[in-house]
Amino acid sequence: MREDQARTIRLAEYQPPSWTVDKVRLRFELDAEATVVHSELKIRRGEGPHSDTLRLDGEALELLSVQVDGETLLAADYEQDDESLSFPISQDQATVTLVNRVHPARNTALEGLYQSADFLLTQCEAEGFRKITYFPDRPDVMAEFEVRLEADKARYPVLLSNGNPVASGELEDGRHFAEWHDPHPKPSYLFALVAGDLGYIEKPYATSAGRDVTLRVYAEHRNMDQCDFAMTSLINAMRWDEERFGLNYDLDVYNIVATDDFNMGAMENKGLNIFNSRFVLARPDTATDEDFLGIESVIGHEYFHNWTGNRVTCRDWFQLSLKEGLTVFRDQEFSADRNSRAVKRIEDVRLLRAGQFPEDAGPMAHPVRPPEYQEINNFYTATVYIKGAEVVRLYHSLLGEEGFQKGMRLYFERHDGDAVTTEDFLAAMADANQMDLSRMQRWYDQAGTPTVHVTTDYDEDKRRLTLTLKQSLPDTPGQSDKQPTLIPVPMGLLNSQGRAMPLKLAGEEKPRGEEAVLQLTETEQRFVFEGVSERPVVSLLRGFSAPVKLDFDQSDADLAHLMAHDQDSFNRWEASQRLCCRVIIQAMEAIQAGQTPQFPDSIDQAFAALLRDDKADPGLRAEALTLPAETWLAELVSPIDPVAIADARHALKVHLAKRFHEDWARLYADNQLQGEYQPEPRDILKRRLKNLALSYLAASGESESVKKAVAQFDTADNMSDQMAAMKSVVLEGHTQGESLLTRFYKQWKSQPLVVDKWFTLQAMRSDGDAVARIRELRDHPAFKITNPNKVRALYGAFANGNRKSFHAEDGRGYELIADVVMELDELNPSIAARLVSVFNPWKRMDETRQGLMKAQLERIKAKGKLSRDVNEIVSRALGQ
Repeated sequence: MREDQARTIRLAEYQPPSWTVDKVRLRFELDAEATVVHSELKIRRGEGPHSDTLRLDGEALELLSVQVDGETLLAADYEQDDESLSFPISQDQATVTLVNRVHPARNTALEGLYQSADFLLTQCEAEGFRKITYFPDRPDVMAEFEVRLEADKARYPVLLSNGNPVASGELEDGRHFAEWHDPHPKPSYLFALVAGDLGYIEKPYATSAGRDVTLRVYAEHRNMDQCDFAMTSLINAMRWDEERFGLNYDLDVYNIVATDDFNMGAMENKGLNIFNSRFVLARPDTATDEDFLGIESVIGHEYFHNWTGNRVTCRDWFQLSLKEGLTVFRDQEFSADRNSRAVKRIEDVRLLRAGQFPEDAGPMAHPVRPPEYQEINNFYTATVYIKGAEVVRLYHSLLGEEGFQKGMRLYFERHDGDAVTTEDFLAAMADANQMDLSRMQRWYDQAGTPTVHVTTDYDEDKRRLTLTLKQSLPDTPGQSDKQPTLIPVPMGLLNSQGRAMPLKLAGEEKPRGEEAVLQLTETEQRFVFEGVSERPVVSLLRGFSAPVKLDFDQSDADLAHLMAHDQDSFNRWEASQRLCCRVIIQAMEAIQAGQTPQFPDSIDQAFAALLRDDKADPGLRAEALTLPAETWLAELVSPIDPVAIADARHALKVHLAKRFHEDWARLYADNQLQGEYQPEPRDILKRRLKNLALSYLAASGESESVKKAVAQFDTADNMSDQMAAMKSVVLEGHTQGESLLTRFYKQWKSQPLVVDKWFTLQAMRSDGDAVARIRELRDHPAFKITNPNKVRALYGAFANGNRKSFHAEDGRGYELIADVVMELDELNPSIAARLVSVFNPWKRMDETRQGLMKAQLERIKAKGKLSRDVNEIVSRALGQ
């Protein structure tokens, strides 16, 4: 669909389907150039408005024939356009038989049926099934699928689809077939097939309910030595879901397939998960610690969808977070239980602040459940996924683990096999716990990031602390006059010795202990604590219990006190971040005034304490010693000057690198690991701390420190250490960087995922002419514009990870991204739309950058014939 045909879909206009499908039989004559699809639909009237016309969704399909109950329709009997096929049906039930042709090799959008390398595969979420065959392509139409795949056996020896295999055999002319049956009704977005010459590894698994399951991980033959960790992660996820949620797998086979060409991270198709290869393939020498953690998380995420998304699915796409936010919460908990819970929480909040808070502050701001859209692909966003997970965590914070699990059990009892809404989830949680949770719905329906404003008043004579909390929620596109929502605020008080103080609220007979969970439900509330023996240091929003900003003007001394003594690990880290943000913003203001930034003693004292606290958890130390991200710093200033922020942040890093050079060197030496590489939590956290120290050493500029980094590159036996060494040298602009980059590519040029790391690192370099470097890399033989991973590695890394060069005042960075967006829009609109989103914050920039960014948005808009994906984002960014 082009922009002149774009229409707005609204939640308020939802109606159940007039026609639904009980059973689907599909037969594919598979071929890369031309695949013929035979579809038999058992249809009946649905619960929606009565209609004697059946309308089926379909795009880019070559229709060959239509039959209704065995009668062939003539062209005059049906209506066909670029989006649909319609024809009359007067009876209440019918069998509709369709034949159409598609062309996988031409499909660069990677939606529907397409070719990757030499094999065929599908991607149907959200609306890709309509690019395979005609169907009522909406999530509340759930059908039982029977699938027969026919193909040339030499070219496509492996034939996979959803459910369980039921038959296979030989055909004439060197062809063969495989038949699959999925007994669980599912929406069309969960359909999948794979056909190709693939290898696999296999393991048996017995569920706690006694089902024997065959697990397989498929990949191209050259990659089979990189699949073992994915298999281990799958088994760990299956066992965890049984133990933590009481959920068992429900088919005889579970297949994972890795592909280099995929728009997203992975897809949870029932029994046949299709993955971007970067979330499957890993060896110690080719994958970093972060890669291993990411694989474990995404493998878990897609498996957990088997119940939260597949068995219970969304009524409509407005409810997308019902499956995605809930499943992100589940994969976060899986990773927290498997690794360091404290570090995982910090990582999740970093991601929220870097990706979702800016989205809430921009033109694409939307509620967790958006009220309308033009292109649903544009709403696979940080708000739906990450903020959606935070909303689920709110339930957990309010109800506790036991109450939350009671709610989950009732949710599955009520809705197994259904397509449901966020209200259904809320009702299950409320009813299971006999609790009024009605205000939770506002988290789904109101856009924007709430701010909790805090003031304190301590009366020494009365030994009384008054804590005043106010909540505010800014206007966002299409929404104003927001209502207060429910915000749980876990808190504690620390005395001057760093010990927890007892908490007794006025009017209550007994103290609450050393931590209380306050419930902020109104615009403003006061909480009075009695028997407070001295002026306390207040610790608020422990564990980051809600996705909010905290406006609390605590002194440097109080923040340092929390860093040293808070019992809550997250708040110790948060205190370090707040102090660093304050110092960096002061440095930014000095740079903007043409002055050399000076750094206060408070930041030196805080870092000295962290660097010399050898008893502290290495993961928490690494997080606390990592400076705040530039994207989060940008959220704290107005207007945004990205170059000044980058310079100020780097200036603080250099200051700390030089001021504590000996401490960094000791930290680097003390955290060396002996023996074979293991992607185990303890080792990962020690490596993270060691390599952070190396980064600071390289920032000091001392030649001996650079030699340490080069030596680590030379001797590394794993990608984590090799990549960290090269990154520390290259991003600090040391001359040795060019040599390391050349050697790295020569060593790894046969490994596409490792080459992506090489592209990304160069895209993040701010030294020299960054734009010219990107244009040169675009012509590199390893780069492929039709591969989403390559686009993200080069252009995505430049726009998001090299803010100093992307936002340079000459505007060339903006022009570079606009050029590639317009090119990509003709090839893969989904990827183009994600990339053009980097222009969304243009109104929050300084005047010069506002003009430059707006000019590129207008240039893209003026091109015309934009995809619906790109047109919606550009139009909303321009306020049209």
